[in-house]
Amino acid sequence: MPDHDFDLLVVGASFGGAACAIAAASAGLRVCVLERKRDPGERLHTTGIVVREAAEQTLLGQAPAECMRRVERVRLYSPSLRDIALSAPGYYFLTTDTPALMRWLATQVPRHGAELRLGASFTTAQRDGEGWQVPGVGRVRWLVGADGARSRVAERADLGRVGDFLYGVEHEYAGLRLPESDALHCFLSRRYAPGYIGWVAQNPTGVQAGLALRHDPARSRLPDIGGFLERIGVRVGLPHDRRPDAVRAGLIPCGGPVRPLSRPGAMLTGDAAGIVSPVTAGGIHSAWAHGWAIGAAAAAHSRGTGPSPEDVARDAAPRFRSKRMLRWAFDRLQMDWPFDLLLHSAPLRWAAEQVYFHRRGVR
Repeated sequence: MPDHDFDLLVVGASFGGAACAIAAASAGLRVCVLERKRDPGERLHTTGIVVREAAEQTLLGQAPAECMRRVERVRLYSPSLRDIALSAPGYYFLTTDTPALMRWLATQVPRHGAELRLGASFTTAQRDGEGWQVPGVGRVRWLVGADGARSRVAERADLGRVGDFLYGVEHEYAGLRLPESDALHCFLSRRYAPGYIGWVAQNPTGVQAGLALRHDPARSRLPDIGGFLERIGVRVGLPHDRRPDAVRAGLIPCGGPVRPLSRPGAMLTGDAAGIVSPVTAGGIHSAWAHGWAIGAAAAAHSRGTGPSPEDVARDAAPRFRSKRMLRWAFDRLQMDWPFDLLLHSAPLRWAAEQVYFHRRGVR
């Protein structure tokens, strides 16, 4: 290939895109990553909570220790603020200094052999035989969209679009410490979080408190995070007069993988592919695993030893079958009184096991 060409062009340097680029470049492919932000730690939507699987099975486990804080329990609150403590043997979450984590992750892309271009937006691409001609990049064999729920790659390559969303808002309080800092606090409330939850967690630099609800474009309702924090602040130890040091907000996919997820020469991963849990909206581990599978498949296919990455992109996408059922029920049947009534019941514990601990047995 000419010097200005690449085997793989990845658009977006978040978890799925970085994983795809690192896997492909580590296996010898020529990879270019376009990231529209000059600072990968700016304008984030993710809460940055890493599950144990991601910490132990991916490169994320090598992130600087100061970026991570281990949390081993969930405290689940009903709408009346009754609560129950949940845990699973050996299971934990990592809350993160998310801007620092994303900046560290960006450094890993060139360290593993890919070219990273910050402040570089993807605008268009034209089919060129079996590949693509991309302005400012050259000819590339495969195009991977990891550029978020409003993916421009999906638009240009005629791939599926994300259509179901939550809308979330999160406040960051630097230097603040919760009285119960070793738990992820989750709140059920149809009033404040229809179709989702509120949350409060200790992270390495302070406290993050957020709220999300099912997004309805016709109503344009925004989360009442002020009312929510006033309601739960005393319960978890948030001062009522403290202003947030940072705010992030945005749309979060919740409908499962899009269709089609791939076409010859083009694939989606991460938020662009809808690789996000329909219930928890957590996507870091799923996005990483999916992006890595695509990058590794591209390298193997180039050597003639594996299926096409387009097939792998489609087949490796998680189906989220049980969580999609829970999403359907949550959207249509959510009421406050059953959560208050059933907080300590076996059915609610089963649902918590599915959502938080991946069938590991809550105690």
